[in-house]
Amino acid sequence: MIDLGGNSRQSFATLRGVLDEKLKAASPADCTAISAELFSIVFALNSSVGLRRAATDPSRDSASKAVLVNDLFGKSVKKTALDILIEAVSLRWSSSMDFAGAFEQLAIEAEATAANGDGTIDRVQDELFSFQSVLSDNQDLRRILGALAGSPEGKAEIINSLLAGKVAPSTLRLLTYMVNDLAGRVIDQVLEVYVQAVAARRNRLIVLVRSRSALTPAQAEKLSALMIEQVGQPVHLNFELDPSVIGGVSVRFADELVDGTISTRLQEAGRALAV
Repeated sequence: MIDLGGNSRQSFATLRGVLDEKLKAASPADCTAISAELFSIVFALNSSVGLRRAATDPSRDSASKAVLVNDLFGKSVKKTALDILIEAVSLRWSSSMDFAGAFEQLAIEAEATAANGDGTIDRVQDELFSFQSVLSDNQDLRRILGALAGSPEGKAEIINSLLAGKVAPSTLRLLTYMVNDLAGRVIDQVLEVYVQAVAARRNRLIVLVRSRSALTPAQAEKLSALMIEQVGQPVHLNFELDPSVIGGVSVRFADELVDGTISTRLQEAGRALAV
């Protein structure tokens, strides 16, 4: 998860909610396409200080900034990515670099959602983590891929020759994006951003289910189907047995809590009577 403070933290939370809605019920291929367009925006932001400043200038109104980004990106990205960008420029950011960093996080998470859709998100997370060891053990490779002046095509060819057919497609795409846009950063630091971003998306797709006793396979399957229908993406159910739960289940997903336990309903009834 990227480290944001002040206005940027709340703006990123808002923007992430917009991304969630855009990815809801999207196919893995659609998620990958959205990710690619978000990365193209990231590349543009990282290569232009002026663009970052114009997009985050608090003295400019949202409408004029929307016109600016529409003129710049309206013909190169589709509506979904453009909508996210227009929403982004309407928000307040503590710095222009926070703005670019937030878009990088969203682009990674969109590809992670594609991996979740095809059942490879755990593999992608493990493979990115393993690539950290590969760089650590091979300083020549680290130097070549981490060179700020290196050819993007050349770096992409190296990643492809090393990993094509050996890692998940999402892993290959993410590593290619990474080496092609270090934006003046050390490659190890950027790779850690990618690892954490994939982990953050996976964590947002984990459903914590608390109950007094274990759910039957049929109950777990029904709950899983209900959550997938609500979220629009495959989810991971984690079960926790809690003796304090009296009847029903408590379900926590991302920032939402659905508490259907009897004890909670009794507490709510008691508060209502006390009013």
